[in-house]
Formats: sequence, structure tokens, C-alpha cells
Amino acid sequence: MTAERESGADDLGAAATPAGTARRAEAEVSASWPGVPAAFRRNEGDLPPPWQDIFGPLRCGRVDDLMLVGQCGQSIDARIATLSGHSHYINGEAGLAHLHRLRALVDAVVVGVGTAIADDPQLTVRRVAGPNPARVIIDPTGRLPATARALIADGTRRIVVTAAGAAPAHLPAGVEVVPITATDRQLAPPQVAAALAARGLRRILVEGGADTISRFLAAGCLDRLHIMVAPIILGSGRASLSLPPVKRVADALPAPMRVHPLGAEVLLDCDLSAQRILLGVANTST
Repeated sequence: MTAERESGADDLGAAATPAGTARRAEAEVSASWPGVPAAFRRNEGDLPPPWQDIFGPLRCGRVDDLMLVGQCGQSIDARIATLSGHSHYINGEAGLAHLHRLRALVDAVVVGVGTAIADDPQLTVRRVAGPNPARVIIDPTGRLPATARALIADGTRRIVVTAAGAAPAHLPAGVEVVPITATDRQLAPPQVAAALAARGLRRILVEGGADTISRFLAAGCLDRLHIMVAPIILGSGRASLSLPPVKRVADALPAPMRVHPLGAEVLLDCDLSAQRILLGVANTST
């Protein structure tokens, strides 16, 4: 019996379980995906269901001609790792596929140097059909090792954003170095976004880690925030976001939200456009 047959040998029985139902649902929606990245970029007409509802809002920004999306995968209690730092993988197949679909739709995927060192991500599109985005590492003090997998030469743009005069030594050939002014050894998210936009990168996915996403969110640099909630409770560990404290609930950041069940997980699509600052050319069509 083949592996494929074994995995679906008792299809009726598998479908009766939550995991089986989730796998079948993911297979059904995946069949309509391959043409979506190209259609998304053409921006002509609606995407096939369910992709218009999920990704349609990412086509155009309401504030300007840029679109910045933050993404985090977390437990029900908003944890992205255990106390020991273990995080592979909080999200299941549906959550990981969603992350790769986001990568396939954007011009660039951004991570901080801490994530690049700790997780050594490839930042490529592997689980779904679609092109790889440019890979961007924010590295204020030049800590990124030349052996990082995100710097592997595979025909995709590789960019290191760093403080002026702090470029990592011995970067592989072809890696673009973008120096910007640092403040207290940190690179301001608006400057990072503007530098990437100046290099033709208009749709940007801020993928991690928690500190980097939190800094972009606190600076008003995100149009949307995609939170993939896995059906687990960790009880303790690293939180998905860390923002400056507010005194009253009324002072909390408003984030109108749409909910999309994806397999056994849930996507929270949060609209942050009301607090997004102007980063590019003002959008006067909305």
C-alpha cells in the first residue's frame, strides 16, 4: 500500500475527526491557489474564493501606496514560545501554509537579526505555489553571520538594513546593504519602510520576531496584522506582542477584526489603517 493510500485509507473515518476535516478543507482550498499570486499582483477583479476575503485587503493600502502586514503565530493565550524558547511549531499545517501564502504575495519579507540568528529561517515559499519575496534582515549592529540561510544565493534579492557604518563583515556577494541612521542602537521602523520602498518594495511582510513586529506596530507602520491562533494553550512563555502600557482600556489601540477559520486554526485579520502613519505617496482615491 502506498504512503498516499495509507494517509487516506480510511477517508470517512479521518473526515469525522477535527484533524481529518481540517486536512480535507485545506486540500480543497489549496486547489484554487496556484494562480492567485499572479492575479493578486495584476489587481484586476476579485480573487477566487476564499482568497478575496482573506487577501483582497492586502492589495492596496488605504493611507498611501505601501502595504505593510505584520504576521504572528500564537497559542490561544497569545504565546509564541515556551519559557525555554521552544516554538517549532506552535501552528499546524494550515497556519504554516498561510504564512507561505503571505510570503508569495509580498515584495519583501522582513525579520529582525535576533530571529535570523535564533531560528535561521529560509524565508522562502515552499509550502505553496508562488514566487519568493526579497529577504530583508534588520541588523542594527552587524551581528548577522554570513552563513545565515536567508543570505543563500538563490536568485532572490537579499537585503541587510543596518546602522550607518555597522554593516556585517564578509557578507556573501550580491547582498544589498542599506545603511540608515540609528538611534540608541535601534533602527526606526518608518526609516526602514521608507528605505525599502525607495528600492521598489511596496508590499512588505514583517514576519518576526515579536520585538520587531511590536516596534512596527507601536510606530504606526502596519496596515494589517495577521494573527494565526493555534488550538493550544501554553500557559506561560513569550508573548506575541509587547507594546507601551496604557492606563485605561479606553486608551487601547483599536483594531477592527475579521475572523477566518483555516483548518483547525483561526486567522484574526486586524485592520490597523486608522493608526497607520504616512510612509509613501498619499492615497487620495479612498
